[in-house]
Amino acid sequence: MLDEESPLPETAADVEDLARRLRGHIDQLGVMVPNEEPALRHAQQLGSAGVPDGYVPSRVYLVQLAKATRELAATVGTCGQQRGRCRWTPRINVLRGTVFALALACLVLAASVPRT
Repeated sequence: MLDEESPLPETAADVEDLARRLRGHIDQLGVMVPNEEPALRHAQQLGSAGVPDGYVPSRVYLVQLAKATRELAATVGTCGQQRGRCRWTPRINVLRGTVFALALACLVLAASVPRT
């Protein structure tokens, strides 16, 4: 990530390379937090945008992308300390479907037992 004292990239190829690397970091960190996490959404939105043309706009974009990546990394660290908060929880329809499938399996099992 970019540090406060890091020199800005000089060429457009350097900018593209650094943006690609930051996007890779966002992808790697994104699997460690829930999809609903605001830091992840913000970082992904910035990462999906193209690098703007021009010297100043492209460097501003890189700084914003680096800050979003740093914020996402901090969120991953927070999730590691508060394990209960960042666990995946199934959506209500997944739970309903699971209960329905279990009930149907019990009904089929009960119907297949011979009566004496």
